[in-house]
Amino acid sequence: DRETPKDNRLEQSDPDKREQLSIRDIVELQETGFIVRIQPPGTESFELQVSGQMLVAELHQVLMDHEITCHRTCFSLQLGGATLDSLTELHSIQGLHEGALIKLVEDSYSVRDARLHLRHVCDLLRSLDPADSYNGVNGSSLSYLTFYTRGDKGNVGLSSSEKEYVDCSPPEYILPGCKDRPLTPLQPIRDDWKPLQCLRVLTMSSWNPPPGNRKMHGDLMYLNVLTMEDRELNITSSTRGFYLNQSTAFNFNPKPAVPKILCHSLVELLSQVSPAFRKNFSALQKKRVQQHPYERFAAPFQVFTWTAPHGDHTLDCVRVEETHTSRMGQDKHTAGQSRDWNEELQGCRELPRNSLQDRLHRERSIFKTSSDFVAAATRGAVAVIDGNVMPLNPGEAPHMQMFIWNNLFFSFGFDISEHYRPLGGNAAAHAAAICDLRGVQVEILTTTPAYASVDTEGLHTLGTITIVPGLLEKSQEQSVIYGSNDYGSTVFTHPRFLELLDKTCKPLRIQRHQVLDQNNIPVELCSGVETKGILGNDGRSYILDLLRTFPPDLNFQFSETEEAKDVPEECQSFGYPQQHHHSLASLRPELIEAFVQHRYLVCEPGTRDTTTAGADMDLIVKACKAVGSVSDSCFDIRFNPDICSPGVRFSPEFAEEVQKQRKLLWDAAAFLLSNQIPALRDCLDHTALPMDGVTLTSVLHQHGVNVRYLGALLRELHRVEERERLSHIKRICISEVIIRSAKHIFRTYLQDVEPAAFSAAVSHFLNCLLSSSTCVLDSCSDELLSRRRSRRRRSHGSRVPLLTDSMWARLTPSELWGRIRTEAGDYYHYTIDSENIDEVIEKHDLQRISLLREIAIKTGIQVQLREYVFESRHRPVFGEEDVVNMFPVVKHLKPTATDATQLLQQAQVAVQQGLLKDGYELISQALTLFSSVCGVLHEDVCVCLRLLGRLSYILGEYALSHQEKAVMSSERVLGIDHPQTIQDYTYLALYCFAGGQHSTSLQLLYRARYLTLLVSGEDHPQVALLDSMLGLVLHALMEYELSLKFLQNALNLTSKYRGATSLRHAHSHHLLATVYETKGEFRSALQHEKEAYSIYKSQVGENHDSTRESSEYLKSLTQQAVVLQKAINHIYSNTPSACIPPPKFSTPSPPAILQQLNLTCGIILIPLSAKEVADLRTEMKGKDKVQVEELENHLLKQKDLRTAHKGQQN
Repeated sequence: DRETPKDNRLEQSDPDKREQLSIRDIVELQETGFIVRIQPPGTESFELQVSGQMLVAELHQVLMDHEITCHRTCFSLQLGGATLDSLTELHSIQGLHEGALIKLVEDSYSVRDARLHLRHVCDLLRSLDPADSYNGVNGSSLSYLTFYTRGDKGNVGLSSSEKEYVDCSPPEYILPGCKDRPLTPLQPIRDDWKPLQCLRVLTMSSWNPPPGNRKMHGDLMYLNVLTMEDRELNITSSTRGFYLNQSTAFNFNPKPAVPKILCHSLVELLSQVSPAFRKNFSALQKKRVQQHPYERFAAPFQVFTWTAPHGDHTLDCVRVEETHTSRMGQDKHTAGQSRDWNEELQGCRELPRNSLQDRLHRERSIFKTSSDFVAAATRGAVAVIDGNVMPLNPGEAPHMQMFIWNNLFFSFGFDISEHYRPLGGNAAAHAAAICDLRGVQVEILTTTPAYASVDTEGLHTLGTITIVPGLLEKSQEQSVIYGSNDYGSTVFTHPRFLELLDKTCKPLRIQRHQVLDQNNIPVELCSGVETKGILGNDGRSYILDLLRTFPPDLNFQFSETEEAKDVPEECQSFGYPQQHHHSLASLRPELIEAFVQHRYLVCEPGTRDTTTAGADMDLIVKACKAVGSVSDSCFDIRFNPDICSPGVRFSPEFAEEVQKQRKLLWDAAAFLLSNQIPALRDCLDHTALPMDGVTLTSVLHQHGVNVRYLGALLRELHRVEERERLSHIKRICISEVIIRSAKHIFRTYLQDVEPAAFSAAVSHFLNCLLSSSTCVLDSCSDELLSRRRSRRRRSHGSRVPLLTDSMWARLTPSELWGRIRTEAGDYYHYTIDSENIDEVIEKHDLQRISLLREIAIKTGIQVQLREYVFESRHRPVFGEEDVVNMFPVVKHLKPTATDATQLLQQAQVAVQQGLLKDGYELISQALTLFSSVCGVLHEDVCVCLRLLGRLSYILGEYALSHQEKAVMSSERVLGIDHPQTIQDYTYLALYCFAGGQHSTSLQLLYRARYLTLLVSGEDHPQVALLDSMLGLVLHALMEYELSLKFLQNALNLTSKYRGATSLRHAHSHHLLATVYETKGEFRSALQHEKEAYSIYKSQVGENHDSTRESSEYLKSLTQQAVVLQKAINHIYSNTPSACIPPPKFSTPSPPAILQQLNLTCGIILIPLSAKEVADLRTEMKGKDKVQVEELENHLLKQKDLRTAHKGQQN
């Protein structure tokens, strides 16, 4: 069978051969690179490792980052005298081979080039400054891993005497039982971030722009510089480079000054005239290139941090210019040029996707355009809020105004002209954007198998704020040729849209149906009636308003129309249906798939028996009818999205079908309550371990449960027998209900705040929410306002309104808490039976610092990094200066690489089947494709790196490199305190210990424990794992008292969350016994090991290996205890007798500790022979032909399956 695909492969058509060739090329180039020599002008050449896949433009960027050539931006690359095209891949350049010499040739500057050069130099001068990360700009974000790993690189394999000098004591706030939760350690002070000042001032000159006669001499712009030697310089940027001129602050003289030096680079000129600049810039670049690339690369989507220190505001000429010039929010390479976002997005989607190389190019283009689009849209939204954009309708009320900025359309989330009144008004208008985004996501993305074929050719969706070509030239009523613009009164259909949308019906499980228009004429649709089809002026077919992509959730209804007899008992027992704020509540796609799968499994046994027995097809027809299938011959469950749409009418002849569809929707709603919410007991066996609101939401969504079901989940948690073992889930759920309710209130609270009072209003809201103080807001801290008030009093005798007179300032803690309780009841249907926040915190053991983190992340608030005293009853916790910034909370699509996703899924299946080497290879291939499409700072790349690290460790290979990258990527992409980052820190600590870096392992575990305490508190299962690992590492470092503290806490938490008779609890007892044995306290050791033995005996029986090992250890402890007692008795007896040997206290061996660490983390190592390890290394480094062919066969099979599947559909 193995040879069949090879034979078939030879007979494939030419396109298939081209696809195989591209696969082979990618595999061969995955890790193979070659070295070229780079020859900069005026210096010696140097060697550079490059990849054949690299574009010349990418090599250009690499050289702009290289230590030797970083100060150059305006140059071209030449090979053998010929200039290289920037869009050419290196492997396709004739004559470019190992050792080839590429010359860097200086080019003439244009104004754009000069501005880019200045920006690049400014970036280099502040490359170590974390200000961009704190401010959330330029793709910068924080990473602290190297702060904890840099100290132990050379200390591998310390002797026992040297280990005594390792400082193992943790800060007080990390120790078990400590209630302090300091905030400042979240962002520790890094010595390597201390700026090396090269210049005092670098700014644009007031003599800009050059006059006409100087333009004729090649002047582009003028700069002012103040060096560290306090020398003022006026510099001319010309087409040939940079030189000093004779201008002063009040006298324009463009003639060259002494020394008359012309340098192509600004850095070269400054190095010539300022020794301090030359020295500090050289040191700065050495530090910069020592940073890990993952710390320096810009992330494709901006990550914002919720805390930041108050930093000094510095002069920055680039920032000034970008603020005051009309850049339209574009990136630095397209300044002043407006981009046609719709054309770019649609053009990317229309790229060919036949071969793997085509798909990679298409997906890379989609990803890059999408990330640029999100950045531009975010900047546009901020510009609109800041008042920097002129509205299209300035005469309207502010909340009704609309804006066009950079070819992007913006409006506020309000119900303009009562368009959403039938659906719920402003609440529906706000929810519509999210529903639309979710619908677009399913239409575009191909991340799950159910939607792999939904990326339909010819059907175009918009970025939610791009403009359909030609739409502004006519009214929307004239443009719509499919769907309805008035909720079913007038309905249109069009053959072109029916044909295109019909292809999406099966994967999206949408039933093709008919509705009646205002003339009672049936109109056929393949989507919700609100979905509008528009033919753009560019000839493309666009669909808008995908509000009803998923079936409605009948448990939450805007208006009560259901009779009690129609509601299933499961729903009634949970108190549903409930009234909701709007009628756009829909079921999640994960729930639909789970529901369909459940129906299939319920009926599959019967149909399988009948078909094998050759029985009548009537039973299959009945089974299909029973599950609600639209087909009589196969299970094909689909939903009518318009069943509950207001204003939509159906023909009387379809009344029975409509009733069946309504029952199907009720069955799905009941399935969510009866199956999916109870299924969240996965948290009992710790397969899912949420730590905060984000991870809880992710777990809920994986089960298809919407967050609005938090009240139902809390009621279920209260009913279950194991409620104590799920107390951490209940705690997070209650926190989430409170914070989300507060977020809903905060959204309307800010709408009436004047811009000058934002910081005061936000700090006041946080005080009302989290402070125990009842102090009122200060009248005003602004001296200017008070002086102006006093002047007006003297002149007019009237009082100027104070900040405390504003509506927002009248909010009190009790009023806010009452509104939170009301919102929790109305939206989440959960009753908070506490009179204030203090009572809730005490009752459910919540943490104020965790609540602050949650509200800050959800609302975009950035608070000052300092210690907050929440318990003070005499002064407010937050002042105006504590609100540092407010960031936009952005929800966007997440494009990815489809082929890489398939490879990753196949790898996970292979690993589950025990084919670890095959899994490693497939993950390596997936990593290459993900990195090619998305870059290295992406969540999917994190997943691959994490899995590669785990597999490398299990197979006995070096895992640190993969896991270090995974940690840095998680910090940069998810955040420094995200639960996934904490987990990555934990596994990196394990791999460090295995590599002999014991003190680094300890510091990483301390960091992980601190972050866990900050995010979720000490009463959490994750803390039990961390404390077990900390106890073991401290045991290895012979810090026995500290080790016992952590292990004892781990024992208590394991007993609570795993059960007193669990094997984990037995293992915790055993770990304590080993430490007590090392200390010579055999009585305590015996006590704990007896507990472990009794658990093993009762759970797995006397003949199990664990029980036997525990029994042997008990005997050993008993013997040692007897020897010790004899020695003690002999000492006290003072009788001369035969010499009794002193008892031997065991010292921990690193291999034994590592074995226990592996057991704690649930990792089983596979012993390999030396030959197997050597073979594995060979396989990992070089890809041989067999692996190439296997990958080809794998992808060809996937293609054949897709082709066969399409054939069956047709």
